[in-house]
Amino acid sequence: MIDKKELRKEIAHFMRRLYKQQLTTASGGNISAICGKNMLITPSATDKGRMKGGEIGVMDMQGNIVGKKFRPSIESMMHLEIYRRRQDVKAIVHAHPVVASAFSASTRKISTAYLAEAYVVLGEIAYADYGCQGTAELAKLVGDAAEKSNCIVMKNHGIIALGRNLLEAFDRLEVLENAAKTTLICEGAFNADASELTPEAQLELNRSFRNK
Repeated sequence: MIDKKELRKEIAHFMRRLYKQQLTTASGGNISAICGKNMLITPSATDKGRMKGGEIGVMDMQGNIVGKKFRPSIESMMHLEIYRRRQDVKAIVHAHPVVASAFSASTRKISTAYLAEAYVVLGEIAYADYGCQGTAELAKLVGDAAEKSNCIVMKNHGIIALGRNLLEAFDRLEVLENAAKTTLICEGAFNADASELTPEAQLELNRSFRNK
């Protein structure tokens, strides 16, 4: 198992990647990962594009700061709620990719059925109703959605992706943004000319990659 120091570096690395790839802003987004009986999480009010491992803080599963004092992400309650409900989840990436976030402000849904990669990696996407950021209400809404999917579109807010490790969670967020772009193009510019995977193709992918 990766040690705490290395995991801190990994969290900071993926946060810098989020910013570099324009999946979040300098002040937006947060990443966490489970380390033993604690949660490591990015701090609030820091430059996400220059984040270092030493800035990553530690909290116990009740939300108490462990060790060095830091200002936890405003969404720490939301992360903890997901971990309590999903024992298989060990990493969470929350960000505001522009196209996927635009869908969060719409009644339109992101399709995962236009591209095989999106269908395999994402499966069904969950949608959480609006809750004010940093609140217990939002934590519960997202926790409910997390029981249905590894990718959640948060109404008028952004995206959250879950994984067994940081790379898996980050990959799901990237693929979701690409699926959002594909949906926008296919249902906008291409409209009636777009075609989703056939039920037969979806069944084959289920059997080969999704253990269904």
